[in-house]
Amino acid sequence: MKELLHNISQCTICKAHLPLGPRPVVTAHPNSKIVIIGQAPGTKVHQSGIPWDDQSGKKLRQWLNVTDEQFYNTENFAIIPMGFCYPGKAKTGDLPPRPECAPQWHELLFDNMSHLELVILIGAYAQNYYLDDKKNLTERVGDYKSYLPMYFPIPHPSPTNRFWRAKNPWFEELVVPELHIIINNII
Repeated sequence: MKELLHNISQCTICKAHLPLGPRPVVTAHPNSKIVIIGQAPGTKVHQSGIPWDDQSGKKLRQWLNVTDEQFYNTENFAIIPMGFCYPGKAKTGDLPPRPECAPQWHELLFDNMSHLELVILIGAYAQNYYLDDKKNLTERVGDYKSYLPMYFPIPHPSPTNRFWRAKNPWFEELVVPELHIIINNII
């Protein structure tokens, strides 16, 4: 795993497409029990190199009901985004994650984690890549039990998703408490 993470840190396969240059942000450990797959780092995370080191990360840790120490303990959580580097700005929010990372690196990372119990799929990009169905994000999140025990789909915790959360209060009322129980049983 150490060599694999070093190789990822040196990755430049999509360098020409990255406005701020490559800076892969990924964490994993052979003993990681839970994998978090989100979109791609934003500008703040690109600068710090610390995954989920922003407002989205604060909300995610609330949803998971974990401390910063638990969250950043790589034996608890591996953080493997769909795109490892900041993809650039779009008209609203960031561009989609670069398509090169997941096929290049995900399987290799998963092959090096023998204690994996759960994969949390955050947002449509991760869900579309890993779930073989025709459902949209809201349907998947509402039907999360059908993806267990391996996958748990959730929306992105970004402040820009506040409208989705306002339209779907059942997520924080019903789904998040179930996520707490599952996370607590694993870590």
